[in-house]
Amino acid sequence: MNLLFQQFKVILPLASKWVEEQERIILQEGEPLSAQGLEDARLMGVTYPEQIRLLQVESIPLPSNPILKAAAVSTGLISQNTGGMSLRYGIFLRTDCWENREIIAHECVHTAQYERFGSVKSFLQHYLEECITIGYPDAPLEQEAITKAAEINF
Repeated sequence: MNLLFQQFKVILPLASKWVEEQERIILQEGEPLSAQGLEDARLMGVTYPEQIRLLQVESIPLPSNPILKAAAVSTGLISQNTGGMSLRYGIFLRTDCWENREIIAHECVHTAQYERFGSVKSFLQHYLEECITIGYPDAPLEQEAITKAAEINF
């Protein structure tokens, strides 16, 4: 992780660009939230839930850039177990998680965090730094998403 922290200034702009590219794809090809999804997103703190789109994928795609790919894998941010990933208003959902309200709610918390931080780069700076220094599962922004999504009665 020390090496990742040293490379953080290189990783952040690469990650920001990748997130913005993936979000653009999801917004073009994805589906809007259901009525229940919109309600859940509001409960998770999303200001503009109608902007969210979900895109069903067999697995969450890894970045093609080798540095970014290595960072995503070594931090555990993207693995075979990753069921969803919020890229601001675009959310990837693995096919077998397509109707999983808890995963969608969890990803909506991350969307609300993007909104709160005001930009992709600002959110990623905080989120990735937490994941690198504290560890992905224990990072405060990740814990917020876990805790808040668990509040919904599924």
